[in-house]
Amino acid sequence: MIHRPALGADPAANRRVLQQVLDTVTAGKLELPPGTHVVADGLRVPAGWTIRGAEVAGANGGRPGTWLESIGTTGHPVLHIVGSDVAVSDLGLRPPPADPGEHGGDRGTAVTVGDYLYADPPEWIARVDLRRLHVERSDGRHANCVALMGAIRDVTLHDVTVRGGYTGVAVHWGAVGDDVSTIVGPTYHPHRLTITDLRVSDAIEGFYLSSVHDVRVEGACLRDVEMGFRLLPGDNTDRFVGSPVVGSAITIADVCVRWHGPRYAVRVAGWGRSEIDGVVSVLRYRDAEIRDCILRGAGTGEAWSPMVVERAEGVRLRNNVFESRSPGDPRACCVRAAGP
Repeated sequence: MIHRPALGADPAANRRVLQQVLDTVTAGKLELPPGTHVVADGLRVPAGWTIRGAEVAGANGGRPGTWLESIGTTGHPVLHIVGSDVAVSDLGLRPPPADPGEHGGDRGTAVTVGDYLYADPPEWIARVDLRRLHVERSDGRHANCVALMGAIRDVTLHDVTVRGGYTGVAVHWGAVGDDVSTIVGPTYHPHRLTITDLRVSDAIEGFYLSSVHDVRVEGACLRDVEMGFRLLPGDNTDRFVGSPVVGSAITIADVCVRWHGPRYAVRVAGWGRSEIDGVVSVLRYRDAEIRDCILRGAGTGEAWSPMVVERAEGVRLRNNVFESRSPGDPRACCVRAAGP
């Protein structure tokens, strides 16, 4: 069934109408009309829904004709996907100003799939498709734009454009607990994810992957960012999960980075220090590689490197090119190994 609710100038009414459809009728297609529609707060998207705006003019960055703009102050994502078999496409999203803090990577976003911290053991969210989306932030660089977190799998993100914010696409493990100091039981690690044709500009960071497996990122353009991307082990994970698949089958390929930050364009780390007791643990990567990437720019700090590799011997590096702003700069083509 296709639902085409009427939207107007009242943000509270717009949110009420849309959330009522998502909550009370049989899941189907929710089609939003052209134009910019302001909502008083974010929307929770349960299982089975397809949400789309007016057809995008052209692929690979074509600008949407439909925009959802949230003015909420709760930190809720504009779209929080909490169930399986969801597709969102042909839509522009403008999140409100947000500063969720260090452990609020899934808050204040344009789209969040899953959660970082759960009140109870979650059911896995699967088969989510996000494509032909635009995200715009003009409120500073405090919150992420797209968050893929916790108990999620079989997620596809394709032809997505992000401008502004902290991290364009944040992919992070999740757990049960009120905060990082009370995490108990198993941890949940995103896997079987595909991210293609991603464009991020004017952000702190293009994307990061933290404690994942079976992930492919291919064909990304990250420009005017302080960091291009990071591959991270996820602090504490070795002590909460013993699965040998975490850290395996990861490919990052054909990524172009134009960066200007103080430290690095790319960081690849195998170690993490617990915020609870300071213990350092190391995640072994297997069948992981970074290849055919171009890193352009130079660091602004006293000590910098295009690529920093920290105790991540299991990650293969192939055919990556480093180009400095100063052609004669010897640091333009160096890889610095570091870590405790």
